Amino acid sequence: MDSRVSELFGGCCRPAGGGASAALRGRGGAAPGGGGGSKTKKKNGRSRGGKANNPPYLPPEVSSGGRRLKLVNPSQYRFEHLVTQMKWRLQEGRGEAVYQIGVEDNGLLVGLSEEEMRASLKTLRRMAEKVGADITVLREREVDYDSDVPRKITEVLVRKVPDNQQFLDLRVAVLGNVDSGKSTLLGVLTQGELDNGRGRARLNLFRHLHEIQSGRTSSISFEILGFNSKGEVVNYSDSRTAEEICESSSKMITFIDLAGHHKYLKTTIFGLTSYCPDFAMLVVSANTGIAGTTREHLGLAMALKVPFFIVISKVDLCSKATVERTVKQLERILKQPGCNKLPLLVNSDDDAVTAAQQFAQSPNITPIFTLSSVSGENLDLLKVFLNILPPLTNSKEQEELMQQHTEFQVDEIYTVPEVGTVVGGTLSSGICREGENLVVGPTDDGKFLRLKVCSIQRNRSACRVLRAGQAATLALGPFDRSLLRKGMVMVSPEMNPTICSVFEAEIVLLFHATTFRKGFQVTVHVGNVRQTAIVEKIHGKDKLRTGEKAVVCFRFIKHPEYLKIGAKLLFREGVTKGIGHVTNLQAITTKENSLEESLGPGQLSF
Repeated sequence: MDSRVSELFGGCCRPAGGGASAALRGRGGAAPGGGGGSKTKKKNGRSRGGKANNPPYLPPEVSSGGRRLKLVNPSQYRFEHLVTQMKWRLQEGRGEAVYQIGVEDNGLLVGLSEEEMRASLKTLRRMAEKVGADITVLREREVDYDSDVPRKITEVLVRKVPDNQQFLDLRVAVLGNVDSGKSTLLGVLTQGELDNGRGRARLNLFRHLHEIQSGRTSSISFEILGFNSKGEVVNYSDSRTAEEICESSSKMITFIDLAGHHKYLKTTIFGLTSYCPDFAMLVVSANTGIAGTTREHLGLAMALKVPFFIVISKVDLCSKATVERTVKQLERILKQPGCNKLPLLVNSDDDAVTAAQQFAQSPNITPIFTLSSVSGENLDLLKVFLNILPPLTNSKEQEELMQQHTEFQVDEIYTVPEVGTVVGGTLSSGICREGENLVVGPTDDGKFLRLKVCSIQRNRSACRVLRAGQAATLALGPFDRSLLRKGMVMVSPEMNPTICSVFEAEIVLLFHATTFRKGFQVTVHVGNVRQTAIVEKIHGKDKLRTGEKAVVCFRFIKHPEYLKIGAKLLFREGVTKGIGHVTNLQAITTKENSLEESLGPGQLSF
């Protein structure tokens, strides 16, 4: 790989496997019809003097859907073909695709003259208008090719909100030690105003008086940051309301602000397991480095396989040498065998674009940002990164989830005046509509209750249809709140959900001071389920020590829960920690698992 490729785009970011050129791969899936390169005569990589000039290449794509040498005055047939390819790429990328203009199908960075580039971008803009999308030039660079005329390559983001959605949606969990600046950073991003150095920006994020008094988050809160189709930030500045942000945005980032203090660890774990974040943002204070719960939060993200990036905050308080020491400390931990990550330090817009594309393609890439919420240093780089960051699932996976039975996880329960009982959570599978009849459970005695969804809200704006993977709040009208609890599920009546009190899981004991034996009690987290369970049996062994694996039988001590085989499991008790996945369920029989109907405060059996 020619070193000039690395210098051309984001030279300081080196992805796994060598040069940074891999960052220029097209996004949005393989387009039908292949081949989009021009049939113009190509150079053979030799200069006029007859010597090879070794022009830089990008790695060849499986399909050339996102690479175009040039798009100058295509015929009508060719234009319609290109539009069809764009529709396909947008569908596969769930509304986003990246095009590279001036790049051959085989990855050769040929570049275009100023006039050709202008004409190609005009054609691309026409194509985008045809499908109802917008384009944004991400970056452009001159290339060293065998020509007397300066030649450029350009990278363009095409964005279109899918027809069945109001906006593209990503969920980012915010982790980090107490006092690392998590809530302040979110306040600056979502409010549009820099902090005064004393925590003014975070005040709007707190939900309780004691949080305002102590300055420490103890509960889970949600904040939204929007981007319009041109990539511009849409937030609460200019006195916008949440509804106006949703209406003006084509892409929405929902931040899940989690607690940093160790005594609120169960709340943080619940936020990571139940709200199904797409990504995690680990915030580290530049002046304290890796301290407190930072390592623990990093381990949680890795155990639950949530892709994460790192933000080093408060760089305005430290010298350059201190910031560099914190960066090196993080790089050392990320490269350890247990982590095996490749850190990318982001210092420019090019680095941010490269990092976003590499981060989505490789689970080993970990971008690192250094910024200040007071001076605003490098804050724009984080915004560029979030704007380009693509969803993890493609359209095919989304369609498969939507075709399954409806399953909604109950994570929050409220009572709203003149509305009634409201539940918040995530739709794991299927589709949920206003007026739909569902069943919720299991109750303490293992039953499911009938209810009706009266209305739906997403990001504080009304929504008629909820699709798999989306988070929302559902109004249940007069349904008795006392019958609900966190950890329940709302499912289709025809699903006949299975529940259990006893289950088996294949686990790895991450840490335990002595030996892990039968009779030991732990707090088990499986999705939105959080309950104390007792160890009934360890198959094939009498006891476990740190680092050992085994299949363990657990029994919930209070009430049955709805679990699924293969679900990720995390358990803890004091300093004891372990991870694993559910392998077997001892389901409660159908006779015991009966349906009941709830009519206000009372209930009637069938």
